[in-house]
Amino acid sequence: MVDYVRAQERRTGWFLTIPALLVLALVFAYPILRAFWQSFFTINLGNQLTPAFNGLGNYIRMAQDGRFWNTLWNTTIFTVATVSLELVLGMGIALVLNQSFKGRGIVRTIAILPWALPTALIALAWTWIFNDQYGVVNDLLLRLGLISTGINWLGDPTLAMISVIIADVWKTTPFISILLLAGLQSIPGDLYEAQAIDGASPWQSFRQVTLPLLLPQIVIALLFRLAQAFGIFDLISVMTGGGPGGGTETVSLYIYSTVMRYLDFGYGAALVVVTFLLLVLVVAIATFFLNRSRKRASGAV
Repeated sequence: MVDYVRAQERRTGWFLTIPALLVLALVFAYPILRAFWQSFFTINLGNQLTPAFNGLGNYIRMAQDGRFWNTLWNTTIFTVATVSLELVLGMGIALVLNQSFKGRGIVRTIAILPWALPTALIALAWTWIFNDQYGVVNDLLLRLGLISTGINWLGDPTLAMISVIIADVWKTTPFISILLLAGLQSIPGDLYEAQAIDGASPWQSFRQVTLPLLLPQIVIALLFRLAQAFGIFDLISVMTGGGPGGGTETVSLYIYSTVMRYLDFGYGAALVVVTFLLLVLVVAIATFFLNRSRKRASGAV
């Protein structure tokens, strides 16, 4: 009887899940499969209206494309820098917001505002903040006597990359902090009391209790942010447009330029496929560590 009920529940679960799976297939799977198919053809509306099969020609072209490797390098730098900084800062903010103090609810609401604001609007604001003539950053540095003339933040490749990293960290750190805060609130307070009775310092409690039990939330946050940062488009598009000299051009911007500006749909599809496979690899690695972290957390409890 129990087995029959469980079988019925499984069938009901699949029946309720099928509509969502169909939507995912239409919205997600179909575009990827179509891009995979188009990546084997030469489809350039600028000079060739009829698709022509060229096998692995687009992928061979990609392997020899210096601009692609430069955008991949820029994307990697941006992703590693932003995710690392957001994790450290998000952890600190989450630890503060997890404490009991007057007005905590208001502070939590204010802390999430940067992430809730539209990215294009935030990018435009940061463009003015880093403006070499009227920007707040140069004004503060001049007043403090740290510089004698305005710095062209968005006109130098290295400084432009630093600028977009700062803007993204400011906007997205609240997302990390909220996820980690949810994990902190699920940790029983008795564990910290037991640590205090044993004479453990706050750092020891953080290392021996907080981090092991918070590791699943950390991996989930990293999983989300790695995917988002690797596919960054809007913030960099508004702030620098990928410039100067391709110094901040990411893979997403290169795909957009290839498809929308040069109308090279075949090569653009190959870029999409490779980017998708890289993201799948990142997700697979993150999932592996997530499963390990859950086992360790279960053992710690």
